[in-house]
Amino acid sequence: MQLLDTAALFAMAQPAGAQPLLVQFLPFALILLIFYFIILLPMRRQRKRVQEFQGNLKVGDRVVTTSGIYGEVTKLQEKSVQLRIADKVRIEISRAAVGGYQGKEPVVAESNQ
Repeated sequence: MQLLDTAALFAMAQPAGAQPLLVQFLPFALILLIFYFIILLPMRRQRKRVQEFQGNLKVGDRVVTTSGIYGEVTKLQEKSVQLRIADKVRIEISRAAVGGYQGKEPVVAESNQ
């Protein structure tokens, strides 16, 4: 008899319109899924494309930096690139500052600051 009374108490404690826990978290999970496909996945693809571009640079490539400097790659190092921007004028910049090839769409997205 005691067991039956305890079960009845638990049944009364739950609200009549209560939904299972999974159904309550379903909208939150859908928002996270949409966020992933609209924002995170394209960002990951763009970052991979930029890393491949900057990793595949070679001497002789004509490039544009993210600051708008046009030049030709003359020397490659692990984290920097030397560009010839005019006769007898060479500058050394970070690999991350190389934005794309001359005459083509930039690989690195422009920042609207």
